[in-house]
Amino acid sequence: MAYDLITMGRIGVDLYPLQTGVPLPQVTSFGKFLGGSATNVAVAASRLGRSTAVITRTGEDPFGEYLHQALRDFGVDDRWVTPVPGLPTPVTFCEVFPPDDFPLYFYRRPKAPDLEIDAHELDLDAIAGTRIFWVTGTGLSEEPSRTATLAALAHRAKAGTTVFDLDWRPMFWSDPAEARPFYEEALRHTTVAVGNLDEVEVATGIREPHAAAAALVEAGVELAVVKQGPKGVLAVHRDGTTAEVPPLPVNVLNGLGAGDAFGGSLCHGLLEGWALEKIMRNANAAGAIVASRLECSSAMPTADEIETAVAAGAVR
Repeated sequence: MAYDLITMGRIGVDLYPLQTGVPLPQVTSFGKFLGGSATNVAVAASRLGRSTAVITRTGEDPFGEYLHQALRDFGVDDRWVTPVPGLPTPVTFCEVFPPDDFPLYFYRRPKAPDLEIDAHELDLDAIAGTRIFWVTGTGLSEEPSRTATLAALAHRAKAGTTVFDLDWRPMFWSDPAEARPFYEEALRHTTVAVGNLDEVEVATGIREPHAAAAALVEAGVELAVVKQGPKGVLAVHRDGTTAEVPPLPVNVLNGLGAGDAFGGSLCHGLLEGWALEKIMRNANAAGAIVASRLECSSAMPTADEIETAVAAGAVR
C-alpha cells in the first residue's frame, strides 16, 4: 500500500513526572508514553486520519514490545520497526516546570537502536511511493543511520513531499561542528525544511528568521518553515508565498511534543493542499493543544480539536 506519511528516526519510552514543578530527585510517580520525534509526528498525522508508518529500531526487550503495542494502538504501521539485539530501548526523562522549563534527560547509551537503521534493510519502494517522507537531523548524527538517511533521501529524489526536520540535539553528536555538511547534503534532497532558530542556524549559519528561510530555499527546498518561539512561525515558499502566524495563547503544562504535533498537522495540511497560512495556523494550534497537556504521543489532537482552537483564537 502507499502511505500518506512515512517517518524515519527516533523512538523511545518517555517517562514523564506526574507531578509538576518537582525536580526529578523528589518525583515519586511517572507516566509511561511512546516517544521520539519522528515517531510522534507519525502518531500526530495518524490522529488526523492519515495512513502512517515509521522506520526505526528498538531494543529486544519489554520496552521495545511496549513501543510496538503503542504504535499499533495509535494506528501507526510498525512493520519497519525492528529490534537490535544487545542494545536497550532508549528511555527519556523530563522535568516539568511550566511555562517554559522542561529539561530532558536522554538515556541512549551505549547506543540508541534507532541509530542502527541500515541502508541495506530499507524498503526503498515504499519510501519512494509514500506521499510524504519525513527524516530528522538526529538520524544524521551517527552511522549507519547517517548513510541510511541520506540513501533514502537520494533514492526518493524529491518525489512527492520530502520533509527534513532539522531536529538539532547537540548531545547526540560526538562533534557538533561536523553537523553542517550532513545537513547541507540532506537539504539537497528535500522539499520542505522545518526548524527552530537554533536549528536553522546549524543548517545555514544564519539565525535571523527571514534570512535563514531564504538560505534554506537557496539550499534546495521548496518550503522553509522557521519556528520563532513567542513570535510564532514563519513559512516561505520558493514561489514567493509567505505566511507569518503568531502563536495561539495557551496555558502551557508541558511544551515537549508541541513541535511533533506541529509536524503532523503540517503534513496533513500539505496533503490537503491548503493555503500556506491555513497550514501554519492549524499546525500552530496543534502544537499549542499538546503544550496544554502533560503527555506527548497520547496528547496529539484531533482535527475537530484543532478547528475549535483556531476558531477560538486560543486553547481553552
